[in-house]
Formats: sequence, C-alpha cells, structure tokens
Amino acid sequence: MMSLPMLHNALLVGAMLFSLGLVGILTRRNLIVMFLCAELMLQGVSVSLVAWSRYHGDWGGQVLVIFVLTVAACEAAVALVFVLQAFARTGRLDAAAWQTLREATLPRVMDSKLPADDTLAPSWPTLSPAGVLPPGDPQESLQREHV
Repeated sequence: MMSLPMLHNALLVGAMLFSLGLVGILTRRNLIVMFLCAELMLQGVSVSLVAWSRYHGDWGGQVLVIFVLTVAACEAAVALVFVLQAFARTGRLDAAAWQTLREATLPRVMDSKLPADDTLAPSWPTLSPAGVLPPGDPQESLQREHV
C-alpha cells in the first residue's frame, strides 16, 4: 500500500512523461525522435499503472506493465525496420518522406509544405562478387604483392 501523496506524485510524473511524449510527437518530424516520444508516452502510462497497482495493493497493474513493455519491445523492432526502409528509399528521416512510400493510385496528403524532392537516388557502396577481381590489371596487383 502506498499513501495518497505518493500516488499523486507518481501520477504527476506519469502525466508529465506522457505529455512530453505527446508534445514531441505533435511537433517533431524526425522519425527517430517521434519513435522515442512514443516510447516516452508508453513509459508514462506504465508509471501510472504501477502507481495505481501499488495504491490498491494489487499486482494487476504491474503485470500489465510487463505486457506493455513486451509489446513496446516488439513495436521498437518493427518501427526500426520501417524507419530504415524509409531512409533507404528516400535518404532522409523526415516524416513527410513517407509520402513517397504510398501506392501510386493514392493521392498525397500534405499537412504542410513538403521538403524538396531528392533529385539523385542515394548511392550505396557495393562489393565485387566472390572470386571476381576488381577492375584493373591483375598482373600489376600480383607484381605489387611480390615487391
């Protein structure tokens, strides 16, 4: 059991965490920052659930927090894949870049002016296939090795 002032303090901390996360999601456009703000909101809810659980002397809220943390870990893995795919396709982490991932038949939805489109596709380094020498004269490379 916890006292009423301790419950109020814990609920205040949970509400502040949730509010900071909500403000971050609504004001930022960077996908990684938005993802971290969503996690902050989940932590605020978790603090509130644990506080109510301790106040009532019940384990239900704390068990629910374990499930929330498990779901948050799974969500983190899936969201990271989406963020990496968006970055690989567009070369930036702006939330407006997700508009280019829409189906071709659907219109774009713009809440504000989109940043300039990328004119060049990102170039990624590649390795030569196994067993194939890189371009150049193979005899020169062999002579350099023996010198």
